[in-house]
Amino acid sequence: MAKLQSLDPHTPMFAQFKEKTGPIVLANTFFVPKERAESFLALFRRQAEFMKAQPGFLSLQMHKGTADSQLLMNVAVWESTEALATAFGSPEFQRMAAEFPDDIVSYPHIFEQIDL
Repeated sequence: MAKLQSLDPHTPMFAQFKEKTGPIVLANTFFVPKERAESFLALFRRQAEFMKAQPGFLSLQMHKGTADSQLLMNVAVWESTEALATAFGSPEFQRMAAEFPDDIVSYPHIFEQIDL
């Protein structure tokens, strides 16, 4: 299973699930060794199809780092933290998440939009 690390050590993603708010953006940066990139994306596509079918899902994009970077970043928009937490906690999603190799590192964080 991928290692989950917090971008903000004072506010891990699981603590953010307790904040009842929305819409929200999940930004999840992954460190993926080059030799795992194709298999990671194949599994991620399966997860994405599952998530797209969940209540409260709005959109999803995947980005890759430039200049031979080993980083990928998923940006997903959800109606609420509750919807994301329910989908994330589902047994089917957890089974897929457990398939990621241990050398994948995930840095998920939940954000709200700021009007400028």
